[in-house]
Amino acid sequence: MTIASFLVRHRRVLVLCAATLVLHYAAIDWVGGRLSAQSHRRSEVPASLMTAQLRLALPKRVESTPLAEVQPLAGAAKPAAQPKPRPPAPRPVDTAESSIAPISATGATGANSADSAPAMPVADIAAALAGADPIAHGPEQAGAAQAQTGTPPPAQAQGEQLATAMPESAPAQGGRRYKVNLPPSATFEMTLDRVDADGTKWTGGATMTWHTDGSHYRASVEAGISMLVTRLNLLVLRSEGEIDDYGIAPATYTEKRARRAETATHFNRDTGSISFSASERSYPLLVGAQDKATVPFQLGGIGRADLNQFGGDIDIQVGEDKEATIFRFQLVGEEEIDTKLGKVVTWHLSRPPKPGTYSSRLDIWLAPGLNWYPIQIRNTEASGALTTQTVANIKMTDK
Repeated sequence: MTIASFLVRHRRVLVLCAATLVLHYAAIDWVGGRLSAQSHRRSEVPASLMTAQLRLALPKRVESTPLAEVQPLAGAAKPAAQPKPRPPAPRPVDTAESSIAPISATGATGANSADSAPAMPVADIAAALAGADPIAHGPEQAGAAQAQTGTPPPAQAQGEQLATAMPESAPAQGGRRYKVNLPPSATFEMTLDRVDADGTKWTGGATMTWHTDGSHYRASVEAGISMLVTRLNLLVLRSEGEIDDYGIAPATYTEKRARRAETATHFNRDTGSISFSASERSYPLLVGAQDKATVPFQLGGIGRADLNQFGGDIDIQVGEDKEATIFRFQLVGEEEIDTKLGKVVTWHLSRPPKPGTYSSRLDIWLAPGLNWYPIQIRNTEASGALTTQTVANIKMTDK
C-alpha cells in the first residue's frame, strides 16, 4: 500500500485529528491570555509599606549591678551662685501664641477656647520633647544666652582654662560596652500627641533624620505643636560625629528649645571630657557616650548586633545641655503598636525615673522587622503629663 492510498483511505481520521489539535491549541492560548490579564490587573488598593512582623524570642533576664553615678571632673569649677532675678516685666502678647487653642477630649476646639483655655506650657512641652524634666519659666541663664554666639560666660571661661590645664588623655574607658550594628539611613515623619496633667490635649508633628556613611553620621529632630493656622516649632536637636568600635561617637550636639537660646555640648575625645556652652562643668567621656538625638539609634544598633544584649540593663552615658548622666534602659517586653503604617511589632525599652537625677520616664519602642528603627518615643513627666511621638512614615535615604 502506497502512502497516497493510505492518506486517501484515512483522510477523514487525519482531518479530525488536525482539527482537534487546533482547537486544543486555541483553548490553551485563550486561557493563558485570561490568566495573564488578571495577574497584571492594577489593584484598586493603594500601595503601602510592607512590614515583616518578626516575633523574636525575648532574651533571658540577667540582673545588673547597681548604677554608678558619673561625677564632674576634678578641678572643674563649680557653678557660680546666680543672683535672684527680678520678676520679668510683662511682655507683649505674641499674636502667634495667642491663636493657639488646646484640643478638647473630642478633638475639636471651642469657639471661645482662646479666651477660656489656659496658656500653652511651651517650655514644659519643649523640655518633654527633649527628654528632660519641665523647666521653670523665667529669664535665661547667661551661659545659654551666649550659646548662639559661641562666647562663653566668664565662669565658663574659667572652667575651660582649668580643663585646658589638664593633661590630654584618651577617652575614659569606664562604662558598659556593647556590640553595635547601626541601622541604615532614613527619614521619619512622626505624629506628636501631648496630654497635660489636667487632661488638656495638644497635637503636632516631628521630623527625625538619621544618616550614616559607615564612618560619619548626622542626626536631627525637629518638633512642633499645631496651631490654628500654622505650627510652632518647640525643639530642634542636631548631632554629628563619627562611627567607632562602640557605635555612634558624637562630636557636637546642639539643642534649641522654644524661648531659650541654643546650647551646645562638645564630646572632647582628645581630653576625654564632655563640656557644655551653658555650664562650666565638664564630665569624663565614657566609651559609647551619646546625646539625646542619637540614643534611639544607638539602642537600635545594639539590638541589630545581638538582641540578647537586652537581657540585661543597657547603660548609656548621655550628654545633655548642662550635664552628662547614665541612662539605664530595661526591656519591658514585646508590644504591638498602632501606627499609620499599620500594626508594628516592637520591643519596648524603658528608662525609669532616677531619684536625684531625673523624675521623668523615657520609653522607646524599637521595631525588629524595620531595621530596629525607633517607632515610638514617649516622655512621662512626674506630674503625669505625656508627650508621645509615633512614626507615620519612614523613607529610606542615602542622603
